Amino acid sequence: MDAKEFISKTVSENPVVLFMKGDANFPQCGFSGRAVQILKACGVDDIVTVDVLADEEVRQGIKDFSNWPTIPQLYIGGEFIGGSDILYEMYQSGELQGMLEPYKS
Repeated sequence: MDAKEFISKTVSENPVVLFMKGDANFPQCGFSGRAVQILKACGVDDIVTVDVLADEEVRQGIKDFSNWPTIPQLYIGGEFIGGSDILYEMYQSGELQGMLEPYKS
């Protein structure tokens, strides 16, 4: 399976996916850590994370897949939502909590 197939399969089969540097337990950059904190603050514990540092093809592939240049990247219900700054803005406005309501533990 190539990177594009892996990415497509991952976002279509999992309700909440975060492509990040590191994983939810050990983020490897501040932006990824912030994204995980925001998701947990929204009450979502079942987050699938993909460590882009583990595979260069996935690291570049996710940028091409979403046409978004930065990591982390959040997908909810197969839809690209955005990166760390967008998540923060959506969290502040309450929009993100609403989107994540069906996926709360």
